[in-house]
Amino acid sequence: MIDDLKYIHNLDKQDSLGVAGKQDKQLLEKYEINIEKISADNIVVAGMGGSALAASISTSWPGHNRPFQIVRGYDIPGYVNEKTFFIASSYSGNTEETLAALESAEKNQAQIAVITSGGKLAKIAEEKGYPIAKLPASMQPRYAVFYGLKALITLLDKAGLIADKNAVSDLESSAPMIAEAIAGWAPTVPTGDNLAKQIAKEAIGKSIVVYSGPKLSPAGYKWKISFNENAKQVAWVNQYPEFNHNEFIGWSKQPTKKPYTVIDLRSNLENPRVNKRFEVSERLLSGERPAPIKVEAQGDNLLEQLLWIVTLGDFVSLYTALLNGIDPTPVDLIEKLKKLLED
Repeated sequence: MIDDLKYIHNLDKQDSLGVAGKQDKQLLEKYEINIEKISADNIVVAGMGGSALAASISTSWPGHNRPFQIVRGYDIPGYVNEKTFFIASSYSGNTEETLAALESAEKNQAQIAVITSGGKLAKIAEEKGYPIAKLPASMQPRYAVFYGLKALITLLDKAGLIADKNAVSDLESSAPMIAEAIAGWAPTVPTGDNLAKQIAKEAIGKSIVVYSGPKLSPAGYKWKISFNENAKQVAWVNQYPEFNHNEFIGWSKQPTKKPYTVIDLRSNLENPRVNKRFEVSERLLSGERPAPIKVEAQGDNLLEQLLWIVTLGDFVSLYTALLNGIDPTPVDLIEKLKKLLED
C-alpha cells in the first residue's frame, strides 16, 4: 500500500511527504532580525504545540547558560521582569495562550521578541517595534519545526544570549546529512529498504508509547505530536531514568492484553547508566509488554542525532497515516475546538 505511489498521491492531498522531504532546507533559511546585544538574567519562551518544539530541542542542543523556561499555557512565571528575555512563539500568530502570555510579559516590562509567520503576533511586533523572526508561511506548525529552531538560535545568537557561537553554522552544516537520510525514507524507496515504512507497519492500530533518554527527549515528544496529528493515533511519551521510578511497574500487571507499540529512541551519547536502564528494563519486562522497536539515532554529534530522529518520526507518522487510510495534514477537530472556544 505505502509502496504504491498512486495510492500515496491520491490520499496525501496536500503533499505532506513532499514537505517532510524538504526539511533539510529549513536549516538553511536565513533570518534578518533587527536586534542588538542585550542583557538578560533568564529566558522564557511562550508557545504551544509545534511552536514550542524548537525551544524544547534547544534545551538539549545547544543548551543554555542561563535559566530557560518554556511556557505552554496562558500564565507566565512570577519572576518575569525587565531582566527577562521573553520570546512569544506562534507559527500562525494567533495562538490565544501565547498572546495572553505576551500581554502579561508586557505588563511585567520584559524584553520581548517574536517568532511567527504572521497573524496577530506579527501585527503586535510591527506596531510595537519588537524584534521578529518571520517564518515562511502556509504550512502546519508541526511541519515547520526546523524553521523555528533556526529562527530561535539565530535570534538568541544575535541577542548575545547563546554560549555556542557556532550554533547557527552548525545547523546549516547538518543539512546535507539530513538530506541524505530523507532520501532513504522517500516514498519511492520500497518498504524492504525503508526504515520509516517498516516502523509504520508496526504502529498501525495501536496506541504508541515512545521512550528516550534525556538528550533525545525533545525528539521523543515530537514523535508523540506527529503520531497524534499526522496518524490521528493516541501516543504517549516518557524518558529514562524517570520511567524506572513509576511507569516501569505499570507495565507489569494491568491490562493483561496490551494493545501498544513501544518505541525506544536510543543514543550512544546518553549517560551510560541511561542506556543500561534501557537494557535491564527490557529484560525485566520481557513477556509483560510488547517488545520495543529500537531506533538507534544516527549522527556524529547530538545535533545531528536530534535532527535525524525528529525527521524519521515525521516520516514514520506520515506513512502510518497513509496505512490508516487518512490524509495526514488536516486537523479538523482542532479547528472545530478553536471555533467553539470563540463562542
